[in-house]
Amino acid sequence: MTDDPIDLYARIRHSRTSDEVINQIELLVLEGILRDGDRLPGERDLSKRFDVSRPILREALKELENRGLLVSQHGGGTFVADVIGQIFSNPLIELIGRHPRATQDYLEYRRELEGLTAELAARRATPFDRDILTGIMEQMRAAHGNGSPETELAADIDLHNAIGESAHNVILLHTLRACYRLLSNGIFFHRSILLAAPGASDQLLAQHEAIYAAVMAADPLKARAAAQAHIDYIIAATREAERSGAWTRISQLRIQQRDQQAGPQAARPLPDASDGAKPS
Repeated sequence: MTDDPIDLYARIRHSRTSDEVINQIELLVLEGILRDGDRLPGERDLSKRFDVSRPILREALKELENRGLLVSQHGGGTFVADVIGQIFSNPLIELIGRHPRATQDYLEYRRELEGLTAELAARRATPFDRDILTGIMEQMRAAHGNGSPETELAADIDLHNAIGESAHNVILLHTLRACYRLLSNGIFFHRSILLAAPGASDQLLAQHEAIYAAVMAADPLKARAAAQAHIDYIIAATREAERSGAWTRISQLRIQQRDQQAGPQAARPLPDASDGAKPS
């Protein structure tokens, strides 16, 4: 895009009160433009850009701190607070981690959420949104070609976040960010589970390409279908991984039982479960 850049902190044109400053920063956080951990400009610069006095700015920043939207560090500046927070309590997260069924429920929920988000993105994405999506897809392709799984994973999450932003629905946006935080923290499963299957990396890239192409083509139905097909693949892959893990444990127990019946002379070391052995 060649348009002149828009100042994030636009000049206050009305009463120049702290309420006007508060409202503008709140909207930047609500729309997902300012993210958790983003640092605001210094007081002098910010008051100049808003065109308000420094006492008015300080009053606004203090109120935003009281509302839990900003945090200040002595001598370190002012930052956007963790507004997403922890979607579940620690006991519930630990409970989820102990029961594989929760993973399938999470993916079922994400399937509908991702489908709706991609559909809205196809309807509402602006030229600026499409530029961002294209840049992320280029990064993902490069990482895939270079065999850089960590960089590809980062681009994967960036792409889903950017599609969420392109849907221009603030409730969806923040809900998705909370979901991706759980995914990034490995609460449900690790991407390594998906990549263990032959050709999985290529399939995941192809699925992201399909979602991207549908959004770029402004085809809502195709975008929804592509997003849901992507989650369907993840559901099938995680189920297979869980089933294979169960088969491995059963095989180990059979070997152990057989060795015990045969006597100490027949004892042998058990295969490492991390080998991911599957029945032939």
